[in-house]
This record gives sequence, C-alpha cells and structure tokens, in this order.
Amino acid sequence: MIQVYTDGATNVNTGKSGAGIYIKSGEQKLEYTVPLPYMSNHEAEFHAIIEALRICKTNFPGEILSFRTDSKVAAEVIDQGRTKNKQFLPLLETIQAASADFPFLFIKWIPEKENSKADQLARKAIHQQER
Repeated sequence: MIQVYTDGATNVNTGKSGAGIYIKSGEQKLEYTVPLPYMSNHEAEFHAIIEALRICKTNFPGEILSFRTDSKVAAEVIDQGRTKNKQFLPLLETIQAASADFPFLFIKWIPEKENSKADQLARKAIHQQER
C-alpha cells in the first residue's frame, strides 16, 4: 500500500498557492512541490490530491493508495463522493475519474502535526513563486 500525504497552502499576502505531496512506498520516499495560482486553501488541497493521483498513476500503477490529509473538508467530500459546493464539484469529479485507475483509494483525515512534511512542501511551492 502506498501512503500519500497531501497539503495545500495559500498566502493571501502574495496571492500565491501551492501543493505539497509526500509519498512513502516501503523505503522509497518521494517529495513534490506544485506551484498553484491563487485559490482557497481547500481548493489547493484538492489540487494536491489530483496531482498526487497523477504521480501515482505514473509511478505506482494499480497499487492501493492510502491518502492522508489535514483537510477535513477534502477528506469528507472525497470519502462521501459528493458535495454541494459548486467550486469543489469539478475537482471531486476529477479525483473520482483519476481514482478509477486504482483498485482502492482510502482517504483519512490526520491532524496537522502528522502532516508536517506535506505542509513544508506546500509552503516551499509558494516560496518558489515569490522569488
């Protein structure tokens, strides 16, 4: 089972957002920073999950994925497979389509302190754009 930690971050002062992805597969550890245009923290989190699914499709096709996020909103929307939020709906649909490439995708909410690596990567993605 592949463990995927994701986080989205937004800096309202600079108008930049970023996604951080940390993937563990046995001894292998992969880190990704994804610069994003300005969006809400929740939207950045969904984009982090979408990008992580793309990465997993390339690097871990057909594997079971266990996602961990500190976003209760993203975890609940994906777990329930529905949302009333019109901004989240196309993101959810993208995630549902991408997750069809895997036998199982689990998503679990974790506290922020357990998601520090993905958080660092998301913040790094913002800082990369500010240079």
